[in-house]
Amino acid sequence: MRLSAFLLAAASSAAFAQDPPAAQTQTSGPILTLEEAVQLAVRNNPTHLQSVSTRGRQGAALRSAYGALLPQVSSSFSTSFREGGQEIVGGQQFGSSNDILSSSYSIGVTAFYNGATIMQPRVDRANLDAAEADVTSSAASTRAQVVTQYLNVLQAQARAALQDTLLANNEAQLELNRAREQVGATTSLEVRRSEVLVGTARVNVLRERNNVEIEMLRLFQLMGVEKMDGVRLTTTFPVTEPALQLNELLQMASRANPALNAARARESAANVGVSAARSQWLPSLSFQTGFSGNSLQQTNIEPSVAAARLQAENARRSCLSGDSLRVGAGLAPRGGCDLIQFTDADADQMRLANEQFPFEFRKNPFGYGFQLSLPLFNGFRREQNIQAASASRNEARYRVRAQELQLTTDITSAYRSLVTQYQMVQLQEQNRATAQQALELAQERYRVGASTFIEVSQARTEFETAGQALINAIYDFHKFYAALEQAVGRPLR
Repeated sequence: MRLSAFLLAAASSAAFAQDPPAAQTQTSGPILTLEEAVQLAVRNNPTHLQSVSTRGRQGAALRSAYGALLPQVSSSFSTSFREGGQEIVGGQQFGSSNDILSSSYSIGVTAFYNGATIMQPRVDRANLDAAEADVTSSAASTRAQVVTQYLNVLQAQARAALQDTLLANNEAQLELNRAREQVGATTSLEVRRSEVLVGTARVNVLRERNNVEIEMLRLFQLMGVEKMDGVRLTTTFPVTEPALQLNELLQMASRANPALNAARARESAANVGVSAARSQWLPSLSFQTGFSGNSLQQTNIEPSVAAARLQAENARRSCLSGDSLRVGAGLAPRGGCDLIQFTDADADQMRLANEQFPFEFRKNPFGYGFQLSLPLFNGFRREQNIQAASASRNEARYRVRAQELQLTTDITSAYRSLVTQYQMVQLQEQNRATAQQALELAQERYRVGASTFIEVSQARTEFETAGQALINAIYDFHKFYAALEQAVGRPLR
């Protein structure tokens, strides 16, 4: 019965190595698929969101560049108070004996155009396209990281499950040795050795379970969310022979690799930057116009009313005196002196006209102007800017070339590693099966007394090594697949 339990545990270990996700012991808790993990990472990963934020700033820069092509409109409103009194300017006296309240407004319209202003929308459009490509590249990189870490968690769970199986095997072996000791078929030394192996297996179980929690924590870190307890990873990764062609992968990568497309977008932006730098040789055109007005109001209009009344009275008297002189000289009077008078209605009119502050404006004359300027020499700053833009363009071209070479190397190495790793999985499965058969044989021989406990322990160690190697081979195969998908820029299975 103990041998049957041992073989059953060994068989469960073999099944776990072939299909790790299906062998998880946890059967309740939230489910997290690979695609859900990727979607959470794209929405919450801080590093990826930085590139998204950069795209938003570049979009605002493009809107600003288009806005620079429109005339700028500014407005102002001001008020002031001036105490009554005289002010001498250039030997002349100016001012008023009365306190003055004043207000004014202005609306200005200006426009300025040069090569940089006209080229800036193209520059910002190219930069926005490059930012979009960077976001796509960042999302692809984030997905690749999440896929790899998802596999790391499953690999850690597979190792933990293997250690659970080995612990059960060692406990079954300990019970068998204790039973054999009771009937005198073995010594207490072998029982002590079994107890040591059980203790070591328990330590290994604790270590692997802790490793599962650490890998799970790293997965949630990549997703940018707080870790949840009891999460189950349910996405399976079958091991199938890759039906891929290297030349087709290279062609797909040349079209779809996000990092390469981002580098090409940066090169396009650098080319536009060179054209924008050269546009500094073009002339500049500016235009300005505007509207303005002001209002003045005396705080006490009565002295002015009295002055106007006195002025009218003096004019009437002067008119009458002139007519008297004309009559004495034998000339006909001009007449109309009675019409020269300052009535209360005139005083009210002056008071009403004085009520201007703060919004009864008098409009100033309208005007506009144009200015055309041609830059001749500015201390070689234009030449420096053109040279700097050309250097940036060359650097962008070199980065594209470097990315193409790197991409070819990555795809070729990942493809060859994937094909080789598939073969290694087949060999490791054979090794694990052989180790399992050897362990079953050693256990049976020990049961009938044909071998020693050392032989059983050695067979169990070889079985553990083969199981670990199979798990590593399986998940290395999946990781090579993920690396190849990242290099190509699209899913391959």
